[in-house]
Amino acid sequence: MTSIADVSDHSIHQLVSLAGRTAVVTGGGRGLGKAIARRLAEAGAHVLIADVVPGLAEAAAADLAAVGSGQKRGALVDVSNSATVEAAADLAVAEFGGIDIWVNNADIFPSVRVPEMTDELWDKVLGVNARGVFAGARAAATRMIAAGNGGVIVNIVSTAGFKGVAPGLAAYVGSKHAVRGMTKQMALEVAPHRIRVLGVAPTYCVTEGNQEASLRDPAQANKPSEIPAMLTSRLGRVGVPDDIARAVLFCASDMALFMTGSTLLVDAGETI
Repeated sequence: MTSIADVSDHSIHQLVSLAGRTAVVTGGGRGLGKAIARRLAEAGAHVLIADVVPGLAEAAAADLAAVGSGQKRGALVDVSNSATVEAAADLAVAEFGGIDIWVNNADIFPSVRVPEMTDELWDKVLGVNARGVFAGARAAATRMIAAGNGGVIVNIVSTAGFKGVAPGLAAYVGSKHAVRGMTKQMALEVAPHRIRVLGVAPTYCVTEGNQEASLRDPAQANKPSEIPAMLTSRLGRVGVPDDIARAVLFCASDMALFMTGSTLLVDAGETI
């Protein structure tokens, strides 16, 4: 087994810099994913932004073109379709020479209570939120192992991976508990290849996705009385995407080089 480096003599700038590294961010066209892509790009990484909405990833890549020194590229990816995940991984290798960081951010969160939950919708949520994470991690780890340079996989979990949340979110909560468990097991399996696997668990953040979900079906939308973090937090405000992006940058950088298998709560104390 080859040990990870001891970076005790590196400067803060060296520890945070991602210059020369390549990152893939799923669900990166907007919201948390776009904020994550921006911070990784700012640190110098080449970034492949993947999204299931046609044109959204390309638009995000264009929007971030001037951020940092690395290149940006968009790709149409449905994480529940492993073939498109593999194609994105191949594209990152072809365009940027490899994969150093993979962020499994894409997810869906329909609010449907247990009596109304169909098998089809359950399978769809788990297909994106759990199997999609596995597909991304597998694609990344396979290429990282082949390259022999190590790497980092960051799985976006949720406070829903630690507790129940609100009515209608059984599939979502189940999927996020699964991702938290996979983070531990994957870390065990790929550690000998100097690949770290970490989770980041956000609290509620205001994004385009959850705002649209509320408008699309107000009767099904969860309310602040059910999810108090939608209203405020112990730190005095609601979360914003960059709160999560900064934690992901920490995980992806050499600042977290001696960490693997754990999930960092970015929740303003919600789970205390």
